[in-house]
Amino acid sequence: MQAISGQALFEGRSTSVVHFSSKAPMPPLKGDEFLKNAFFEVKKKFETALGILRKEKITIDPDDPKALSHYAQVMKTVREKAGLYSESQRISNTIRDFTEGIPDARSYLEKLSEIRVKSGIKDEIGAEKMMMEALEKVEKQLKKPLMRSDKKSMALLQAEFDVINKKLGIRKEDLPKLEEKVELDIAKVQLEEIKQDAKEAIETHKKRQGAKAADIEVDVKSLDMRNFL
Repeated sequence: MQAISGQALFEGRSTSVVHFSSKAPMPPLKGDEFLKNAFFEVKKKFETALGILRKEKITIDPDDPKALSHYAQVMKTVREKAGLYSESQRISNTIRDFTEGIPDARSYLEKLSEIRVKSGIKDEIGAEKMMMEALEKVEKQLKKPLMRSDKKSMALLQAEFDVINKKLGIRKEDLPKLEEKVELDIAKVQLEEIKQDAKEAIETHKKRQGAKAADIEVDVKSLDMRNFL
């Protein structure tokens, strides 16, 4: 999401987000047969994911670059083997789904910012501010709000985005590396959530045990997630 592009601002096709959807289209089914096939499809993917996670030792330490990189790689393997969307693909689908029908560019960019924040992605280069400044420049020239259906005016915005990308040194060939950075940022957020959940579970267990467990200290980094699957 760091790369700046106006292409997605144009009105697009309707896209539904189905996290466990199959990559190959399914033939039309009815009633119980459809539900049964959907259930077994999800079950298969779930079992594949668990099988991989049971083999990998994940260190719950989001501040350790080595542990974070390993966790991100494990989750990438899970997605590839189970046929799940990558985080970048999921976010892309979410953007399309939640911006469908938004008529103007400003509302679109505001929604994009909202999705970024909820996804745990940092805007370290200040891309959103620059995109808004570019939009304001174009709207000032137009003397009216920029509508996504106005392809001629949207081309002006894309030209401004191209200038920003050149200034930042962002090229299309750099997109794979940017996607890896996004995946790592999201992996860090996930690992931080796991760490917090583990801490809360430890404290809950200590309270249940009473005074005899009050002085017991457990480092979440020493926990083996495989024992809880």
